This record gives sequence, C-alpha cells and structure tokens, in this order.
Amino acid sequence: MSPAPDERDRIRAAMDRILAGAPERSNGALTIVALAIEADFPRNALTQRHLDLKNEFYKRVKIQGGTSEVETRLHTKIVTLKTTIANKNAEIARLKDDVNGFLAENTRLTLENQELRDVLSGTAANVTPLRSGPGR
Repeated sequence: MSPAPDERDRIRAAMDRILAGAPERSNGALTIVALAIEADFPRNALTQRHLDLKNEFYKRVKIQGGTSEVETRLHTKIVTLKTTIANKNAEIARLKDDVNGFLAENTRLTLENQELRDVLSGTAANVTPLRSGPGR
C-alpha cells in the first residue's frame, strides 16, 4: 500500500512551518515528535513509512543551523556523563592508592604481630627473656 500524496504534502507543509518558526499545532521544537504533531500524523507512521521525510527534516534543520531538541539534550547528557566518568576515575585512583596503603600497613602489622608472637613463645633468636621472681 503506497502512502497517500496528501500525507507527504501535510508532512512537508508542517516541516516548512516549523522551520519558519510558525507552528500551528505543535510547540515548534525541531523534533520528529513536533513534526508529527504539526502534520497531524502518527509519529510511528512518519518514522516508518516516510523515513526519507524524517531524514530530510533533520537535514534541513542542520542546514538552517539549528540543532534539534534531542541533539541538545543528548549533548548535555554526554557532557554530564563525561564529567561523571572523570570524577569516578579520580575516585577509583584514590581508592587504589588507599588499598595499596592498607596492604602495606597490613604487611607491617602482620610482621610486627609475628615478632611479638615469637617473643611470647620464646623462639626469637636474638631475644633473651627477663627473669623475674624471688631471685632478683
């Protein structure tokens, strides 16, 4: 089933109105949703049956120097996510440094603990136990 020529004419007229800044039905956003509302046409039908008109719309938006609302939102989100990633990478680096510090301290304490156990058991080679008792 081929689309009615009226559909394509309505979509192109809606495209012209939005790009001219004179929308009649929509908010005038440079999006496919606004184009579908402006053309009084279902969005999914626009994106499935008239893919060429959707692409033409975005091409004309780009030529006109505008950016669509979706592009602006995505760009803002990308900037936010890049900042988040940089912060998380810095936090991971700090945590790795902390882990290395904790491992070094754990090793030191383990060695110290072993030395103290050796002293208590009397197996330390260079330790002479002190005698206490009545003979002192």
